[in-house]
Amino acid sequence: MKAVRDAVPIDAVVSEYLQLRNAGGGNLKGLCPFHDEKSPSFQVSPSKGLFHCFGCQEGGDTIAFVMKIDHLSFSETVERLAAKAGITLRYEEGGYNPGHQRGERIRLVEAHKVATQFYIDQLDSPEAEIGRKFLAERGFDQAAAAHFGVGYSPAGWDHLTRFLRGKGFSDKELIVSGLSQDGRRGPIDRFRGRLMWPIRDVGGDVVGFGARKLRDDDNGPKYLNTPETPIYKKSQVLYGIDLAKKDIAKVSRAVVVEGYTDVMACHLAGVTTAIATCGTAFGGDHIKILRRLLMDNGSARVIFTFDGDAAGQKAALRAFEDDQKFAAETYIAIAPDGMDPCDLRLAKGDAAVAELAEPRTPLFEFALRQIVKRYDLETPAGRAAALDEAAPVVARIKNIGAQHEVAVQLAGMLGILDTQFVVKRVAQLARWARDRGGKGPAQQQPGQRGYDTPAPQAAPSGPALNLRSPAHRTERELLKLALQRPELVSPAFDAYGIDEFTAPPYAAVRQCVQDAGGATGAPSDYLDTVREAAPNDTVRALVTELAVETIFAKTIDEVYAGAQLVQVRLRAVDRRIRDVQGTLARLGAHGDPEQLAAVQNELWVLTQYGQSLRNNGADAL
Repeated sequence: MKAVRDAVPIDAVVSEYLQLRNAGGGNLKGLCPFHDEKSPSFQVSPSKGLFHCFGCQEGGDTIAFVMKIDHLSFSETVERLAAKAGITLRYEEGGYNPGHQRGERIRLVEAHKVATQFYIDQLDSPEAEIGRKFLAERGFDQAAAAHFGVGYSPAGWDHLTRFLRGKGFSDKELIVSGLSQDGRRGPIDRFRGRLMWPIRDVGGDVVGFGARKLRDDDNGPKYLNTPETPIYKKSQVLYGIDLAKKDIAKVSRAVVVEGYTDVMACHLAGVTTAIATCGTAFGGDHIKILRRLLMDNGSARVIFTFDGDAAGQKAALRAFEDDQKFAAETYIAIAPDGMDPCDLRLAKGDAAVAELAEPRTPLFEFALRQIVKRYDLETPAGRAAALDEAAPVVARIKNIGAQHEVAVQLAGMLGILDTQFVVKRVAQLARWARDRGGKGPAQQQPGQRGYDTPAPQAAPSGPALNLRSPAHRTERELLKLALQRPELVSPAFDAYGIDEFTAPPYAAVRQCVQDAGGATGAPSDYLDTVREAAPNDTVRALVTELAVETIFAKTIDEVYAGAQLVQVRLRAVDRRIRDVQGTLARLGAHGDPEQLAAVQNELWVLTQYGQSLRNNGADAL
């Protein structure tokens, strides 16, 4: 398992799903794939092989990341990473046997992989001439078909089904995968006599197909897609995302087109950030995928290309509804004569497609023009009616500055000279919407807890501890050093008592380091050992968090480490002095003389030690 984890760098795996940028201290950061967030709080430490999100507290190693993001079991994840690294796994007798109990996802993905190659091979058959002709007429040669893995499903009833059975797949697996469907005498092929586009997830696995009708005697829909399966959710897949993701992250731009051939046309014309939805409207889950790749920075752009027809305009307005979920600026591109990118490439060449994908018309402007053009703006009644419909759309823009700017533009579109009247109207509608949807005082989130935690077992599941307390901040820094740079705090750290850490979660982490054998002479698997020593997942998550979080020092050296050691020890000494003074006050002048002398002696020793720490720093430890 360790060999698998070490062979696949965590940053390489995480980069398959989101854009990572430098976070300092050798760490990387990005938008968390496990919860919605506007600014990146998800950190990856390549040197330690760990990730941690400071927003939702998810964390762990490469295996934990893949298990969570792809909903795989532990054994499935190890198998997938081993395959990626070219490692052959040995299975112990009586243990996990891949021949008998391969995880469902791995089996379904494998079936799709075999089916993809089967369809590709069929594209060369005499029967597939109609499919090759379809591609050629749209400007796609053999190399283009191969690049996108386009294939052909034979017209018979069960060619693929029989082929997959021969490869050891059960009838149940074929039905669940969506590649076959129930016939009168058993499973038959779902896709027959069609051109086949493999649909891949962000990680590059084929999870479904889009199938284009080729013959007039085919009574099915023009495009037939894989049904919803355990691995294919149409609201969560984007065709072409596996090919486009690196360039989307690199140039912070995504081009959303409508069909498979449009994605092909764009990529072949050099617009390698093109993607498409698979038989469904562009929605919230698609936005989440893109946001993580775009990192929501100020220069991010999303360009929608829709047909100029009524359905295309409706799609554009629907996209505008979701526009607010992007920090990216959204634009719409409609080709001359309403051509889609595939037709445009045929008619006017690659340059015209590249030109189409340049951001020009902001989506909100297009949406407003679609509303406004339905009214007669020559009459006061027409202008008022257009304002009534358009103003609520502008009021939905969350950014107040942008809302004001668009309201001014709306006044210009409507020909209303009193711009302030329109601006005030929009602001009033926005205020009403806020008031109606307004919430009371902020409630504490489930899983969050207050500043103090009652016991180490109740270590935090919510956000990082409140750092306004200097004591807690210093304890946190010292633990980070002990996990990330143990050589700087050893051997002094190992002499620190659990009670020197006042926040119970931190005391729990200190206990883990102790149980793992201490920080002195930390071996190469030190962090793994500390994480394994955690009594539960909550404490383990905090260990991961502290192992990944940046240390707050310009120079991380023995001087800085010594200062943290001194501060934590000094506060512990001061706390003990207060306790001893309390005992002395309770004993009073009439207490047992021997006990009184012992307490006074302890107080003197503690006071001297505290003074020495203040004067000599780490040398006094």
